[in-house]
Amino acid sequence: MEAGEDTRRAARPDGLRSAVVVNPVKVPDLDTLRRTVDETLTAAGWPAPIWYETTLDDPGRGQAEQAVAEGVDVVFACGGDGTVMSCVSGLVGTDVALAVLPQGTGNLLAANLGLSGDLAAGLEVAIERGRRRLDVGAVDEHHFVVMAGMGFDAQMLADTSETTKARIGWPAYVMGAARHLRDRPMRVTIRVDDREPLRRRARSVLIANVGRLQGGLTLLTEAEPDDGHLDVAVLTPRTLRHWLALGWAVLRRRDQVPRLEVYRGRRVEITSNRAQPRELDGDLIEPGRRLLAEIRPQALWLCVPRPAEDPDLAEDAEAVAERGERRVEEARGE
Repeated sequence: MEAGEDTRRAARPDGLRSAVVVNPVKVPDLDTLRRTVDETLTAAGWPAPIWYETTLDDPGRGQAEQAVAEGVDVVFACGGDGTVMSCVSGLVGTDVALAVLPQGTGNLLAANLGLSGDLAAGLEVAIERGRRRLDVGAVDEHHFVVMAGMGFDAQMLADTSETTKARIGWPAYVMGAARHLRDRPMRVTIRVDDREPLRRRARSVLIANVGRLQGGLTLLTEAEPDDGHLDVAVLTPRTLRHWLALGWAVLRRRDQVPRLEVYRGRRVEITSNRAQPRELDGDLIEPGRRLLAEIRPQALWLCVPRPAEDPDLAEDAEAVAERGERRVEEARGE
């Protein structure tokens, strides 16, 4: 991000126009949510936002594009991973910023912001106008900000119960993962940019823009969301012992993780010997034998906690959450 861009946007007068793209299925009490958001933004000097609800046919992209056409400055994505990913696709290449109001149980982008489940912090981040331009990964007509994956990670998502996620949160994914630790590996060919293709027997291949997984675990310590590159993680455990060694090294934040290879590039193509489950930012897409991702540098404005320059987007998240809670309470007159 150029030094003057963030300053120019922060210097604009109060009263930014905004829209909320909400998945009503993910919200227990939509009326209370609307009242909280409207009152908080109004107390901050913003006009009341435009509200759009997602549908089965359009989980957020069309609504985000309509909000852009209406001339808003910020779009709040309020839902789970699918809602956020769809809004990203509607905002890529525009000057409209994305803010996350997480309502799902496994929101990857919110987790990387350190704001998972915190409505007040999501509002405060937008109001304080911390902005950062992020790279975005493109897969066909879809986009991702955190990571795309083929194999074990997508299978884990497919077999994680929505009911269990709603009850216990991200640990539900551990239960989904346990069912597939002994599955046979896939034979994949991985081509990074124009280099010689790699052939591996892998359990999972992740293409990441940001390195943190569910539960706050950091898998790729060098991944940065605005460096113009994608980081590729090839996981090759074959036994339960391999999985335990890999998991322990990740938990301990070891520099060397067994059964993990890491590469970096701008274009990554994965081809499997058979159709595999696939996911983008924690949301499943159609299974397939191929996953091709390309980087779109500096393609998305994202509302982030200040300071906005740290590679770890969770920097200062706790402080902004406290400020957000005070602002919401004041708006409610508490």
